[in-house]
Amino acid sequence: MNDRAAPDQAAAAPGEPGVYLMYDTRGDTIYVGKAKNLRSRLRSYFSGDKDPKTQVLIRRVHRLETIVCRNEYEALLLENQLIKRHQPRYNINLKDGKTYPVIRVTNEPYPRVFRTRNVVRDGSTYFGPFTNVGSIDTYLELIEQLFPLRKCRGPVKSRDRPCLYFHIGRCSAPCAGRISQEDYRENVEQVKHLLSGSNETVVADLQGRMGHAAEQLDFERAARFRDMIRAVEDLSGEQQVIDDDPDVRDYVAYATEQELAGFVVFQMRGGKLLGSDMFRTEVFASEEEDLLQFLLQYYSEVRQPPSRLYLPIEVGSATLSTFFRREFDTEVTISLPETARDRSIMALAAENARHDLQRRIRERGNLPAVEELQSVLELGAPPMRIEGFDIAHVEGKHPVAAMVSFWAGAPDKNGYRRFHMKSLGGGIDDFEAMRETAARRYTRVVNEGLARPDLVVVDGGKGQVGAVHGMLQALGLEGVPVVGLAKRNEVVFLPDRSEPITLPPGSPPLQLLQQVRDEAHRFATEFRASLQSKDIATSTLESVPGIGPARSRALLRAFGSPAAIAEAPASHIAAETGIPEEIARAVQEALVETDLSEQRTHSPQPDSTEPEGDEREEEEREKERRT
Repeated sequence: MNDRAAPDQAAAAPGEPGVYLMYDTRGDTIYVGKAKNLRSRLRSYFSGDKDPKTQVLIRRVHRLETIVCRNEYEALLLENQLIKRHQPRYNINLKDGKTYPVIRVTNEPYPRVFRTRNVVRDGSTYFGPFTNVGSIDTYLELIEQLFPLRKCRGPVKSRDRPCLYFHIGRCSAPCAGRISQEDYRENVEQVKHLLSGSNETVVADLQGRMGHAAEQLDFERAARFRDMIRAVEDLSGEQQVIDDDPDVRDYVAYATEQELAGFVVFQMRGGKLLGSDMFRTEVFASEEEDLLQFLLQYYSEVRQPPSRLYLPIEVGSATLSTFFRREFDTEVTISLPETARDRSIMALAAENARHDLQRRIRERGNLPAVEELQSVLELGAPPMRIEGFDIAHVEGKHPVAAMVSFWAGAPDKNGYRRFHMKSLGGGIDDFEAMRETAARRYTRVVNEGLARPDLVVVDGGKGQVGAVHGMLQALGLEGVPVVGLAKRNEVVFLPDRSEPITLPPGSPPLQLLQQVRDEAHRFATEFRASLQSKDIATSTLESVPGIGPARSRALLRAFGSPAAIAEAPASHIAAETGIPEEIARAVQEALVETDLSEQRTHSPQPDSTEPEGDEREEEEREKERRT
């Protein structure tokens, strides 16, 4: 077809409700939408100015296809079916949500409860899906403590003695007749109440059982019920959003920037925020269409709709209500938040969506800054992979180097590396430290065929730049450009220019170089501080009579930090390390006296964890593999 095929097809579309499909030049379905008036909706794509995300979609449309429906509701259902079948590139895609686990209560005479990702239509009851797997673990642990159900699969088979689960309090042993079917069913109902957020019902029942046990003078059993009540109340106390409305309510909010979008659903159950779902996707239609597509994909056979649904904008509530009524046999009240309480919860959900979207944008990188940096440095290609270096020491002690890695203008922490300096011999020589670091890093790059950087950034001026540039040349990496960014005047040094380059303050290229330089400085400083703290801790430990180098290493290896050693019982220290309790107590006193009982700085920090590997440790592991 010619370039006018799609616009001509739009003009010739019927003026009735229905579904339209957009195809690219390969014949793949790239978008599916619905409309009250197909001709009007399709013509709107090809007339007037469009936002950038719509332009992206339209540039890829080669031909159109329409399917007429009797009404808007039929069009809604057909659109949803076609999206699931074709999974078009530019429709909202929540396929990741299908992998979220759920909690299943089986449909058996003696039901079981467990986590699963597979939904079986056999009458079982499902709760979830849970985007936070930790929530599932919390619920299942509490269920095992409060209302232990059987673990074995298949029908219950009679046996004389219960299994180990009964003896550790994790099963009520219906197989051995230790619980009646009626009492077992009561436990199942309590589990369902707990999972649905009806904690008040659970607490009231437990209080009744506790009172009955006390009347029977069974105080041990009454104490167990008391502990159960406290556990349920502790779980309820973790809720940050609480009100006195018992209705089942969902609040749906979203945030968008260009084609990126994030949807958040807050689930209020029994007056408490039971959970929240977060979905990341891309959108290419209007806000109303995108939100409606999200709702139809979000509410599935597993995820039941609430009695009240609050939305941030109008989306055609009558059609959506009909969908819930016919597909789920449920009446759902759909409205905008009107009360101060509902507006507050919706605002909190929207804030969560915005924060996640901004984090996603940061993770995506900063391609415009990368492209501008290519231009100002006159590079042959955009510097997608940037590696930055810095040196840190305290008057020659604990000399270290750090390398950070950026991809597409954003930190790539899997590529971070740390180096113990080996050639300085206690001296202070930043140029030699840079040479050693560059030699060790890029010798491995050459020998192991690792990805070469598009740009190397060093913290410093001409001396540091010359040291790294010379080492790269010696290793045959002449094509890798090197720049230095000096802190004093924020000017850029290049190895082949006598004068530095001055970039406009606040310009994207300068900000990117500053981010690389500052991140390398942070990483190096934290590494140096961790070694210094560990050195102080080791000296303190070895000052205690009976603690030498071997025992000090054993203590730090077993507990990780001075604070952990100070907090552990002396008997536990003795059991873990073989050190007598008297000496363990002397160690703790020494740590408190030197104020090390509060210091954890030698432990890995959140931004310098395992992926940001230690070069020396990697070399030692490599030697072990070779031997």
